[in-house]
Amino acid sequence: MQYGLCYLSVVALRFEATDTSELVSQVLYGDCFKVLERRKSWSRIRLAFDKYEGWIDNKQYQLMEEADYKNLQKETPLLTTDLVDFITDHNQQLHPILLGSCLNGLPYLKHHFEGAKAKGKLDKSTLVDTALLYLNTPYLWGGKTPFGIDCSGFTQMVYKLNGFKILRDASQQASQGEALSFIEESTPGDLAFFDNSEGVITHVGIIMEDHHIIHAHGKVRIDLLDHSGIYNVDTQTHSHKLRVIKKIVS
Repeated sequence: MQYGLCYLSVVALRFEATDTSELVSQVLYGDCFKVLERRKSWSRIRLAFDKYEGWIDNKQYQLMEEADYKNLQKETPLLTTDLVDFITDHNQQLHPILLGSCLNGLPYLKHHFEGAKAKGKLDKSTLVDTALLYLNTPYLWGGKTPFGIDCSGFTQMVYKLNGFKILRDASQQASQGEALSFIEESTPGDLAFFDNSEGVITHVGIIMEDHHIIHAHGKVRIDLLDHSGIYNVDTQTHSHKLRVIKKIVS
């Protein structure tokens, strides 16, 4: 088994080993992973954080020793907290990194960072404040950054920045936490899940105060939440059908 570490700001994780393949997620600076299969130009990897798998360009990561990988897994993630910041490499060149990038690999990459950072679990009350950092971010299937994000990438990153680990896809996240019977039982920071006409969970958002929800739909936006689902304040119609509300953090 080989192991890798991402040294660029954001790298595409694709469904197949080609540049034209679907974007399934993104690998941020400092993310480490197992290399399940390594070809001439592409590697199939499994991310350490959420066990998500896909293909990454071999030019966009560096291999690391197994002992270093295991040591990083024992550490509490140290994350950047500004939308955009910079690291300095051994040649004193600047490299941009984005909100939620992991800094634990700095010694292995021989990089230096002096910006804002945080580690450990925060109070649940800070989840909505973190979510607002992404407000008006364009929707991007597979995205996980302030420059493009999908609904479950949004909820995962918000929770990650507050020290909590949830899975990558909406349907996976819906398997976590405690189900609530009514919206009135929820508190800000809980997750609301929505299904399609086949009953498949396809959307997720973060509950706010006063029956509002923040979610990625076209962009990260704030809409109303009722027992039917999400009421879009612009179109004045329901855009998503409510399936279940989950309390991930008490």
